[in-house]
Amino acid sequence: MTTVLAIETSCDETAAAIVKDGHLVLSDPVATQIEVHRKYGGVVPELASRNHVVDVVPVVREALDTASRKWSEIDAIAVTQGPGLVGALLVGIQMAKALSYAHDKPLIPVHHLAGHLHAVFLHRPGEPKPPGPGWPHVALAVSGGHTALYRVDAPGQVTTLANTRDDAAGEAFDKVSRMLGLGYPGGPVVERLARDGNPHAYRFTPPRFKDGGLDFSFSGLKTAVLTAIHRFGQGKRLPEGEDRADLLASFQAAAVDQLVQRTIAAVRREGVADVVLAGGVACNGVLRETMGEHAA
Repeated sequence: MTTVLAIETSCDETAAAIVKDGHLVLSDPVATQIEVHRKYGGVVPELASRNHVVDVVPVVREALDTASRKWSEIDAIAVTQGPGLVGALLVGIQMAKALSYAHDKPLIPVHHLAGHLHAVFLHRPGEPKPPGPGWPHVALAVSGGHTALYRVDAPGQVTTLANTRDDAAGEAFDKVSRMLGLGYPGGPVVERLARDGNPHAYRFTPPRFKDGGLDFSFSGLKTAVLTAIHRFGQGKRLPEGEDRADLLASFQAAAVDQLVQRTIAAVRREGVADVVLAGGVACNGVLRETMGEHAA
């Protein structure tokens, strides 16, 4: 049996976890920076790095205390090595290296997206161990910084099938929220306000590529939403109430449709049976419901 201390500082949250045997999460404290970045409408890299410096030691201590583990009971230290914000990643990596040296523990570098893809196998004490997807399977990693499709043949055996050609889906949600003055992070507020809207009120066409690839693109969708906002009231005011709900519902429907359709196309092309939905945007209820309907 192996017990690992894992450290994550790739963007705007400082996190640590104690994981046993690769699947049992004994603790996972997180120090969020939402309030720090909210007034800027997005993550400010320099501020993120500075806050990681403040939070990383207390978070690691909390992870050990909550799991009731001593350093003698930790077998290795894992840390996110990238991708992510350079300054933010540096804080976690330096912390992990120092702990590895001080306590004579092996240091395990972890690819950020590999963490997303394998999180589906984790569970807490008292919860049944999830069966997980079959091998191979297709995984959609969708977050504020990443939108990509992968074929996963086994743990650590991952092939990239598609990527975003410009912006990530989560970044699009944040930008649309900022366009309408709704604050940060945009995903939760867009989903909440879109519930009362008509997803067919605006026609946002999905991107198509001449090579017929499965890559994603959200820059055109953001531009289409901005154009709709400018046209509303001849640009003299922002849409509110039902008008705003319709616009957000239509945007969300277009974003979700692109994610789902390309994922299902990848599943059919690869001839696999299972789909994994990973990353922060996977919390979106419409995305989860729509993916479930198409993947059933």
